[in-house]
Amino acid sequence: MAGEFHEAVLGRELCDAGDLPRHRHAAGYMTLIVAGGYDEAGDVGRFRVRPGDLLVHRPFEAHRNAFGRRSAEVINLPLVDLPRLASLNRVADPDLVARLAERDPAAAARMAAATAEPAAGEDEWPDALAAELRSRQDLFPIGLWARQRGLAPASVSRGFRRLFGTSPERYRAEARARLAWARIVRTAEPLAAIACDIGFADQPHMTRCVHAVTGRPPAQWRGRVKCVQDPSDLAA
Repeated sequence: MAGEFHEAVLGRELCDAGDLPRHRHAAGYMTLIVAGGYDEAGDVGRFRVRPGDLLVHRPFEAHRNAFGRRSAEVINLPLVDLPRLASLNRVADPDLVARLAERDPAAAARMAAATAEPAAGEDEWPDALAAELRSRQDLFPIGLWARQRGLAPASVSRGFRRLFGTSPERYRAEARARLAWARIVRTAEPLAAIACDIGFADQPHMTRCVHAVTGRPPAQWRGRVKCVQDPSDLAA
């Protein structure tokens, strides 16, 4: 279930043309696009980014990047996980943030977060399916979902995998695992109750899925923290 973990290096980064396969980051971070652009498809949606965009990557989210023949220059910043921040945002003065990042990345991250305005991602059938896979807890049949919209089930599965780098079934399973992890570290709910509420077959099923996505089973996460509001710093 788990894709390869990548460590995001804070600071300025040049991204070459081509594609970066789906990968996962244990620690959260933000990416400010300062030049060029690319397409990102991941666990929170699909975005076509350009200079001035701020992407928010929270712990254990996975995504793939498609640069095509383009290249891009970005600045990776520490995560400021404010409730008002969307996964994709527009920054008022990206040049000012970029200059500040050379001296003080943390201050630049706070400035970017404070001036960011939420922006919309892509809105086609793959995005509608991804949103339902993230939000619905019932295991609705992908084939039925496709036929209800006049789409061929095989084409839906192939098209989704091509864009997101994983199958719809795997995408759904990983979304449930991340949701369970967030409940485990944010609340004191019994693990069995979380597993039942989110829709796992049983607690061992949840344990396997959470371990696959985060690298630790639920009991170890509970051993590190009883109940926190912001689990971003627990992923390291």
